[in-house]
Amino acid sequence: MDSITSAFVDVEHFLGMSRLDESTWGFEVTERLITPGRFLFGGCGLASGLVALEQASARPTIWATAQYLSYAPLGAHVTVVTDLVVVGGHVTQARATTFADGREFLTVNAALGTGELTSPSPWVTMPDVPDPEDCAPRFMPRRFDNSIFNHVETRIAIGRPFEELDGTPGSPVSALWSRVPGHLEPSAATLAIFGDFVSGGATQPLGRNTMGRSLDNTIRIAALEPTEWVLCEIHMHALSGGFGQGTAFLWSRTGTLLATASQSISAKFWDPLTQ
Repeated sequence: MDSITSAFVDVEHFLGMSRLDESTWGFEVTERLITPGRFLFGGCGLASGLVALEQASARPTIWATAQYLSYAPLGAHVTVVTDLVVVGGHVTQARATTFADGREFLTVNAALGTGELTSPSPWVTMPDVPDPEDCAPRFMPRRFDNSIFNHVETRIAIGRPFEELDGTPGSPVSALWSRVPGHLEPSAATLAIFGDFVSGGATQPLGRNTMGRSLDNTIRIAALEPTEWVLCEIHMHALSGGFGQGTAFLWSRTGTLLATASQSISAKFWDPLTQ
């Protein structure tokens, strides 16, 4: 895989989004937004909904969830249509319906707003892991080339690399340092992209390379602060009948909890030597 070279001003630029009218945004599914399967990365789908909803409501994200009805393939023209369903004094309940070439494939429901009550100290703490510079870069098999993984750098803080997975079961807890080089201002949308790494989390406890396709993604924002690297601490909970579930804590480099993420996935094994 080529070196990571992306640099951009904000996530709206990264997604290539533009506002079409008061309630509608558009973008094209390009190489840097796709999975190895050549369709829109789930976290980018949720991120696009959050960019649109935050601009439409003029409020920050509190919580959002995305349900994936279908796929948006490489080259598809995507439109995101927002609906501010209920606008309250502090919270807006809203929906973004997303279409690929006119076909609905994604629905985002969200609450956006602000309040005043804040805890003076954190209730959870970041795990003790090496700094990202001291962690090994994650080798990505060739099937990951020409996808979002060319534009997001990941380093293994807890867990095994692909080449060491030999079928021996491991811990359901893993962690990755992640960044998009040049991007220092995390937003709900960028955290939604990193939160989608839960989809690969079953690989560690199973000890085999596992492909996960998102059925849903949820993000809950705790705080936002400048940080180039985000630690994605993944906890897998279960895998049964081909479907798995897990959560992630997203941390700044200084140990601030930025968000929690969760999702359900459709999972299957794959061979990195042949795919």
